[in-house]
Amino acid sequence: MNRMRERGIVVRTAAHGMPFARFLPSALTLLGLCCGATAIRFALTASWKSAVAAIVLAAIFDAADGALARFIGADSEFGAQLDSLADLVSFGIAPAMLVYLWMLNREGGAGWAMALFFCICCAIRLARFMIESPDADDSAPGDFFSGVPTPAAACLILLPMIVSFQFTGPTFANPVLSMAVVAAASFLMISRMPTPSLRAIHVTQKTRRLFIACAGLLAALAIVFPWSTLTASLVIYLASLPAATAIARASTH
Repeated sequence: MNRMRERGIVVRTAAHGMPFARFLPSALTLLGLCCGATAIRFALTASWKSAVAAIVLAAIFDAADGALARFIGADSEFGAQLDSLADLVSFGIAPAMLVYLWMLNREGGAGWAMALFFCICCAIRLARFMIESPDADDSAPGDFFSGVPTPAAACLILLPMIVSFQFTGPTFANPVLSMAVVAAASFLMISRMPTPSLRAIHVTQKTRRLFIACAGLLAALAIVFPWSTLTASLVIYLASLPAATAIARASTH
């Protein structure tokens, strides 16, 4: 009985020392991983829209887990490693498989090689991020990333597919176009080019209401017009890349 009481005390103490809230960021990371793996399942059954939606949902979970970890002070080495592994699946393997099964397979071995190249660049990007300090990885000055983050790259290689959901015909459902987009996104991932980061958005007390209103409008548009909203967001992101590079370079001089 005494041993059981002692064990009970140990269990309660351990539980008290590690509150459940500290596991929530890792839970979100695992949900993102499940979304990425589910996207592969949808791709195998040619459920293209469901597969794209699963990867977008994985990107949302990826953004949420880091924000939650910082908010509750639950950053940890374990969480960082888990997040990196989940990202490789959700934003490396899953989108590459999706684009390959949708279009790249028409190019045979060349299409498969391009899918593998994207996975390799994703792994290099994540490994570089893990071995470098945050300041070193974000070597560009100010609130910028160094290279395109993996969630953004994953969505970019899906852009031709997303546009094809809205416009029928061979213009966007084209294997050569898909290969070119995959190649460009792969190089952007491993580049040192300054790219926009959400950290650059500084919400003050005066702009909080405006920020909430804009976020609500964006959410409403995403619900009513999901593919058009996603397409516009990706096009705006692409257009912001040269501006981010110019701003970052100007801040160094």
